[in-house]
Amino acid sequence: MISGSSMSSLSGEALTDNRGWLPDKLIPRNCAIRLILTILLILLAAASIWGIFQIPYTAIQNAVFSAFLAGIACSTIGVFVVLLHMPFIGVCMSHAAFAGALLGLWLGFNPLIVAFGFCLLAAAIVGPLADRGQLNPDTSLGVIFSLMLGLAFLFMGLMPGTKSGALDLLWGNILTNRLSDVILLAVVTSVVVGVVVVFYKEIQATVFNRQMAAAVGIASTVILYGVLFLTGATITASLQSVGGLLIFSLILNPAAAAYQLTYSMKRMFILSAVFGVLSGWMGLLFSYLLDIPSGATIVITSSLIFLVALIFSPKRKVKGWRQEVAPDNV
Repeated sequence: MISGSSMSSLSGEALTDNRGWLPDKLIPRNCAIRLILTILLILLAAASIWGIFQIPYTAIQNAVFSAFLAGIACSTIGVFVVLLHMPFIGVCMSHAAFAGALLGLWLGFNPLIVAFGFCLLAAAIVGPLADRGQLNPDTSLGVIFSLMLGLAFLFMGLMPGTKSGALDLLWGNILTNRLSDVILLAVVTSVVVGVVVVFYKEIQATVFNRQMAAAVGIASTVILYGVLFLTGATITASLQSVGGLLIFSLILNPAAAAYQLTYSMKRMFILSAVFGVLSGWMGLLFSYLLDIPSGATIVITSSLIFLVALIFSPKRKVKGWRQEVAPDNV
């Protein structure tokens, strides 16, 4: 029987398990100041980018809104991916969506609908394989990834004529987004953020320890399957903007950058969303100015943000402090 005090500790802001969470009081003061300045600079940069794109072209406006929504949705899902130690899930789901979209193009159906169906199929296979097959989740994801990759190339080879539509889904082109694409992203983003807000405590307990969450009556398996479902929906909605080959980077990089700068799960969600939006807007700006592919530029920008966060990470100092203290305790 787990006491009420144990359960209350699960809902606390600072988690202290083997994933490296430590109390916020260990964050050096100067690191906190640098973090505040970094956030202010990010907001200023985002405001500047928004001003740059205030031009009377519907395509640019749709691209700006799409980058904003995709950045929030992908980075929010990325927090689950990072904290659950399942980075391969983005790779698996993105290739499942890509394979489904190619099947839709080949058969003449709506590619996004078929892509979403493939993502649901992949999620339905991954969960039971991990739970009942006594397999590590990454192993299950690897099996599904190899299957979806093979199907993607098979469907691409069977498509008659040019492969321009398939290449657009592979690399993404946010500048071709229509109003319907923006609305789809808005709906998916609202659902993802709403689920996090409504079920935050249950999600936090599951991330902390899935077995303990199940022991106190939390449907941790449902939460895990829900994460897989939301991942599929987010990737499908972002497929046109970022592309099936690159979308997993936009899921992982902003969340990994946020993980370097905070010990609080709430702040990690917020920072991850900020980094995701900044990646989208700055990548869109560089793509527009340099006339280079937008999807690749967005992903490269998110990678650079992660490198900067890694350099200024307070966890590096904490790790050094641990290494200094450990020999004294031997």
